[in-house]
Amino acid sequence: MSKASDPIQINHTVVKNRLTMAPTVKFDYAGPDGKVTEKHIAHYRKRAAHGCGLICVEATAVTPGGRFAKNHMGLWEDAQIDGHKAITEACHEYGSVLLIQLNHTGITANPECGPAIGPSAVETGYPNTLSQAMSIDEIHEMQDHFVQAAIRAKKAGYDGVQLHGCHGYLINQFISKKTNLRTDAYGGSDANRARFGAEILQAIRQECGRDFILSVRTAGIEPDVATAIRIAEEYVKAGCDYLQVSTGIEWEEPTVQDEEGHYNKFCSLGVRFHEHFKGRIPVSCVNGINTPEQVQYLLENDLTDTVDLGRAVLADPAFCEAVLNGALFVKCLDCPRCQYGPGMPHKCPAKLKMEKE
Repeated sequence: MSKASDPIQINHTVVKNRLTMAPTVKFDYAGPDGKVTEKHIAHYRKRAAHGCGLICVEATAVTPGGRFAKNHMGLWEDAQIDGHKAITEACHEYGSVLLIQLNHTGITANPECGPAIGPSAVETGYPNTLSQAMSIDEIHEMQDHFVQAAIRAKKAGYDGVQLHGCHGYLINQFISKKTNLRTDAYGGSDANRARFGAEILQAIRQECGRDFILSVRTAGIEPDVATAIRIAEEYVKAGCDYLQVSTGIEWEEPTVQDEEGHYNKFCSLGVRFHEHFKGRIPVSCVNGINTPEQVQYLLENDLTDTVDLGRAVLADPAFCEAVLNGALFVKCLDCPRCQYGPGMPHKCPAKLKMEKE
């Protein structure tokens, strides 16, 4: 049995507790240059100050064309390093471990930022638009963009990086049979579909060293849990130290259900992965974990190694203190459409209540 306050070792780094902050993008914080702003620094510093053991900084673009929008933070050039260094220094002051999530949107690229590219030519979601299938040379070039961003992350003081391998973005597009129709070394078998992400992990390990934490936020179903676990096994073979489990493109697993009010079906994916990888590498679960009781249930019943917090610590950073020592906090209201989303953090009713109090 683990408690929220128990430390955990990830690779060679000890995290002071089992509470982690999920990567949640702040679309209205950055400018077209993709640089970190004072808003970013204050945002992450506050979560660290309130006791979050590990913070995964939001999805950060590895190329200008791979952004969600023109106000999306990046790490595609050296000029962006100093801003990220300010984040790591601010959070390390409070003993938090810092990862940064590296991402490219792939076939879902915003047309204002760059072309829709991916493993195959498939519908992008924009009317009458197909993505461009990447050549082998383009695949290798994109992999290098991820590696170079990781090198910059290390220079900025991050303890490691996380590859964004879920939620329908580029790495996820390579593992899904719906978006990867290739017949070469990057398509077909589970190992081939995982190759794009696995080779990035191997290259980052070579460039950034053994102590640098390598994490993947991976799809828990693609199209079923068993396949998703086989994909994750390829990442672990390639050097992944830590799995944070979320959702992907496909969902064909009828056995995945909410668990008697303790946690929802999305969170249950992390529980299934933890059961599979137990004793090998740490696994984190996420989604709908908005009360201290849920956190304690998951950890004390050995259902996960860490608990990944999103809305709960956006609504009130003191949520971590509530879990650790019973402090008062303002509870996330679980709005059907999160009001902390793109362009509207000022509308989060829990955040407004917290600031008023």
